[in-house]
Amino acid sequence: MLYADEDRLLHRAVNEATDTKAVELGEGVLRRAADVLRTYFGGHAAALVADRNTWEAAGRRAAEVLRDGGIELVEPVIFDEKDLPADYEHVDRLRAAFAGHDATPIAVGSGTINDLAKLAAHECGRRYVAVATAASMDGYTAFGASITRDGVKQTLDCPAPAAVIADVDVLSRAPAELNGAGYGDLAAKVTAGADWIVADALGIEPLVEPAWSMVQERLGEWIAEPAAVRRGEREAVRRLTLGLLMTGFAMQSARSSRPASGAEHQLSHLWDMQGHTHRGRTPLHGHKVAIGTLVVASLYEHLLGQPLDSLSIVPICRAWPSWDKRRRLMECTWRSPRLRRVAIDESKAKYVNRQGLAIRLRRLRECWPELRERLQRQLIPLPRLLEMLNEAGVPTTPEAIGISVVRLRQSVVEAQQIRRRYTTLDLTLETGFLKSGIDAIGRAFC
Repeated sequence: MLYADEDRLLHRAVNEATDTKAVELGEGVLRRAADVLRTYFGGHAAALVADRNTWEAAGRRAAEVLRDGGIELVEPVIFDEKDLPADYEHVDRLRAAFAGHDATPIAVGSGTINDLAKLAAHECGRRYVAVATAASMDGYTAFGASITRDGVKQTLDCPAPAAVIADVDVLSRAPAELNGAGYGDLAAKVTAGADWIVADALGIEPLVEPAWSMVQERLGEWIAEPAAVRRGEREAVRRLTLGLLMTGFAMQSARSSRPASGAEHQLSHLWDMQGHTHRGRTPLHGHKVAIGTLVVASLYEHLLGQPLDSLSIVPICRAWPSWDKRRRLMECTWRSPRLRRVAIDESKAKYVNRQGLAIRLRRLRECWPELRERLQRQLIPLPRLLEMLNEAGVPTTPEAIGISVVRLRQSVVEAQQIRRRYTTLDLTLETGFLKSGIDAIGRAFC
């Protein structure tokens, strides 16, 4: 059961949401599935989408509740793949299945199932319902779907679900590694928020309300009990889920993933685009993001120790490469033609020439004392962050997800190039501290 202030918080988010009009969060709320269908879809027929695990976790029960509530069910789509990727080919499969009826899609699952059903429903001109099976990611109420298309990980525009059913009885029984992944994804908002603070201070991308407050105002409360999340304690899982839902609402509000995604997500997306697997499986999104969060926290600690208010701008700008030189360097270092094109396009979109860099660095030098204080208030010290992630059962070494320290160092360079969003990766590059920052990361993980 939600506490009164949290109930008001969620109610306000739903009222202000552009897409999602109902959220059922609490113990036993799966029994309300038929009522949700009647209220928001006129009791129309439903099409369940799940994989084998999520079908057993909640799909079978959802089907029973819907039938008992008088909702017609069409043939469900149940994916057999053990490691189902969020690839566009599966969106094609769902779209073909949906073409045979006009039923309301119901995604029973977490990240991949939700994203596939979300995009397929949108491409068929339908709204859909999300039934959560694990507190494993922030995408349940998020605008957009994270899909790999033509080998590139992209956030494709599509509305969030019209309704979300998050039954704490189901969520607390989810495998500990899944809810741990959700904890990692939520803890990543600490560094994502720091990146947004930097972009705001430098006049690149301003903080916007209410998206900022939706994520950051109570973030500390939502990630305060990592060990209880690992144990599957209902109250801790409920609070984690609330935080993930509010993060999704912030993305709806901003019509962007900026409130939830910074440099730590760029590392995760890079590894997705490279097709990274470990022991035959794709590491969980929240596990990859957790490693990214530790990397970014390490970079920030390195930067916070630098006297950026006395930065020597002239030699930095003198050493700054022209766009042609930077492009030629990327053409030589990216082996994959596909990723090379992405890197060049995204890097060009945010490239500044020497004159523009000088202006930006002067602004940084002037605002650094205040910006440094803002970042110190926002960030969690690296040792404490490591402790929290460990308590939640989240990987805290790159080797745990199959990334060597050598590869991690290279990934920091590559991740800066694959997205135009301004983050600490750009700040360390532009101030000349990227190499020493990467060295600091290497020491932190050795």
